[in-house]
This record gives sequence, C-alpha cells and structure tokens, in this order.
Amino acid sequence: MALKQVKNKIVSTQKTGKVTKAMESVSAVKMRKSQERAFAGRPHVHAALRILGRLSESQEGLSHSYAQKRTTGRQLLVIVTSDKGLAGAVNSSVLKRATENFARNPDTDVIAIGRKALEFAKREAKNVVAEYTNVADNVGLEKVHDITKLIMDDFKNGTYKDVAVIYQNFISTFEQEAIKRNVLPIDPEDINDVMRGIKPKEGKFSDNRSSKDVKTTYTVEPDAEEVLNTLIPQLVQIMLYHALLESKASEHSARMVAMKNATDKSKEVVKALTLVYNKERQASITAEVSEISGGMEAMK
Repeated sequence: MALKQVKNKIVSTQKTGKVTKAMESVSAVKMRKSQERAFAGRPHVHAALRILGRLSESQEGLSHSYAQKRTTGRQLLVIVTSDKGLAGAVNSSVLKRATENFARNPDTDVIAIGRKALEFAKREAKNVVAEYTNVADNVGLEKVHDITKLIMDDFKNGTYKDVAVIYQNFISTFEQEAIKRNVLPIDPEDINDVMRGIKPKEGKFSDNRSSKDVKTTYTVEPDAEEVLNTLIPQLVQIMLYHALLESKASEHSARMVAMKNATDKSKEVVKALTLVYNKERQASITAEVSEISGGMEAMK
C-alpha cells in the first residue's frame, strides 16, 4: 500500500473517530435523562398494575369483556423500536421477537412505534393499523392516549382476539432485553409477569410483590362495570407508556455503548495504520539512502 493511501486512511479513520466520539457524548446525556425518566416512572406503573391485578382477580374483573379470552380472530401487535440505527442490537432483537410471533400467529396486524418498526412491518407485508414516528424522548402519558383508544375500541368490537406489545426492557446500561407483554385480554398472570420485570430501586414498591401476595376486597361505586370500563383503559395506557419509557432508555444506552466501542476501535485502527505507515516510510528512506550510497560508490 502506498504511503499516501495509508496517510489518507489514517486521516479518514481519525475523522470517523471524532464523529463517533461526539455521538457517544450526545447519547450519554440522553441516556442519563431517559434512564431517570424510566426509573422515576416504575413505582407508578408498579402501583397501577397492582391495582389492575387485584381488580382482574375479582369476580367482576374475570367476567369483564376486556378479560374474556377468545379463540378466533386476528392478533394486534404493538412493536416499539427507535427511529434511527447505530444502536447495537436494540432494534434487531425486538424485530427478531416480532418475527417469531409472526411465525406463530400469521394473522397479525401491527401498530408501529418507531421508523424501524414501520419499515419492518412493510417488509413483512403486514397490515399497519397505525404508525407513530419521531416520538420525543420526553414522551408523556398523554402521548399514548390515541394508541390506547384504538386498541381498546378494536378489542371491544371483536376485531382482535388479543393484543400484545414487544419492546426493549431496560436492565442496565450494558444490558437490555427484548420482551413481549400481553396487553389484552386482561390476565392476572400476565400482569404479575410485568410487575416482576419492574424493580424499583427504593420506595414502598421496591419489595416487588405480586398482586397475589395481598388479597383485597373492593367496594365499587357506582357499579363494577362502569368503574372497570374507565379504569382498565387508563391502566392499559400506563402499560404502553411504560414500554415507551423502557424502550427510550434502552435505545440511548445501547447507542452510547455502540459509539464508545466504535471510537475505541477507530483508535486501534489508527494505531495499527500509523505503525504500517512508519514501517513503509522507514523502508522508503532506507531504499533512498541505499540508492544514494550506491550512486556515490559508482562515481568513485
């Protein structure tokens, strides 16, 4: 390889390293904020799911239309990904879980949250019921109101036999897990599974008990049907909100780690190329010195 080519490659790699370093810094800031939001929301989600779990175990909850299991109909799958790539396996692992789900349930419609989920659903030729892209990091509970209303209406009308969500669950900065959660019909076991995956660091919900640990009898006014019709959609909305928060925290954490690895790799490549450049340059200088010495000897 010519010296000029090696030099150009070194300069190019150094520029790439500067870009990945800048992206790492930006992702680190976003990561801290998204992690704080995810952790701050976990006790609230845990408490809401505990209420939902207890109500779903009551006689009124078990007989409610939102808790009735169905054997026929299509499935509605909510896929949560990021809009951008360069985030390691965050998106690919979610899409892998979605592919496995499609294999088991071919008759599946999709609500795509994130550009990667939308592109994937179109590639798989799935019916996209709704799409949401460019979702801000500081997503609020009201942002998922439209999604929740769509889900609840279609399930109540009998369009779908069940509704599930696939997203990245945040475990730590270096570890995330793509999981599938059943949303409808309401099932106490599914709710307890979600609760076991939420582990607040502190507070009265840090014991992470399931709703089965405490039996509570509720006096419901004006009547159980009206209360459940209002409460269940709100709690399903909280479940979707939790999925978005966890996905955002996972995305920025994975991107920060990916950019850090890319920056470290660029430094290794620059070091190796510099060594090659120095060897080639030294060999060139040695050859030139030899030619000069040979010419001088010939002149004598």
